[in-house]
Amino acid sequence: MDIRSIRKLIEIVEQSDIAEIEIKEGEHNIRITRSKEPVYISAPAASVPYAPQAAPAAPVAETASAPTAPAEISGHAVTSPMVGTFYNAPSPEAGAFVQVGDQVATGDTLCIIEAMKIMNPIESDASGTVKKIMGFNGEAVEYDQPLFIIE
Repeated sequence: MDIRSIRKLIEIVEQSDIAEIEIKEGEHNIRITRSKEPVYISAPAASVPYAPQAAPAAPVAETASAPTAPAEISGHAVTSPMVGTFYNAPSPEAGAFVQVGDQVATGDTLCIIEAMKIMNPIESDASGTVKKIMGFNGEAVEYDQPLFIIE
């Protein structure tokens, strides 16, 4: 194996996602490995003069009212029957199936969950008013994750 062939192999490894290549040609054997980790050459550390740190600030007295947790919205939760991607509309340019404040009946389509490239319409299993939409368009949802609150 000549040096030009070895250089060509090195170029191929550098320009690709290959981490390692091994070539056996007759009695000759060559292995080229590219490290994914950056190589650092250690140099003598420059001495940095010690800079005094400012004293920490005194703690601020807490106010009388602590932050309250968000109020839980009561009502019927429509949960995801599968793992997938939540879509609130039938297509990107179409309007949402439902919005907060809309009246829905049992069987109305609330959203679509895409699972394994199949679009699954999720229907309301209760009648009432949509109080909260908990799914976010284009984001993943888990099995049994609350998507809507209907009251």
